[in-house]
Amino acid sequence: QVQFVESGGGLVQPGGSLRLSCAASGSIFSIYGMGWYRQAPGKQRELVAGITRRDSTNYADSVKGRFAISRDNAKNTVYLQMNSLKPEDTAVYYCNMYNQDPSRPFGSWGQGTQVTVSS
Repeated sequence: QVQFVESGGGLVQPGGSLRLSCAASGSIFSIYGMGWYRQAPGKQRELVAGITRRDSTNYADSVKGRFAISRDNAKNTVYLQMNSLKPEDTAVYYCNMYNQDPSRPFGSWGQGTQVTVSS
C-alpha cells in the first residue's frame, strides 16, 4: 500500500510563501493523479490542487493564481508551491492519489503538514 509523507509546513506571515513536499512510497506513483488537500479546524477536508499523470493541473478557485502543483515521478514526489498566503490558507495539508477525479482520492492519508498563516 502506498504511503505518503508530507513536509514543508510551518508558520508564515500573510503574503509569504511555502513549498510543501509529499514523498510517496511504492512504484505506482507515476500512473495516478496526485492531489493536495487541506483541512482547517472545524471544516471538512477539501481539494486544493490536482495534477494528472500527464501533468495536467487543476486548482480550487480560492488558490488559483497563488498555488502551483508539480510532480517529479523519478523521485515519487509531488510539490505544492504556495505564494501570497492568506490567513484562510491555515490548515493541515495532505497529499493523496486519484484515478480520474481528484475529489475522490483513494489512498491512505498521511500525517499531513501544518500550515499556519498569521502575523
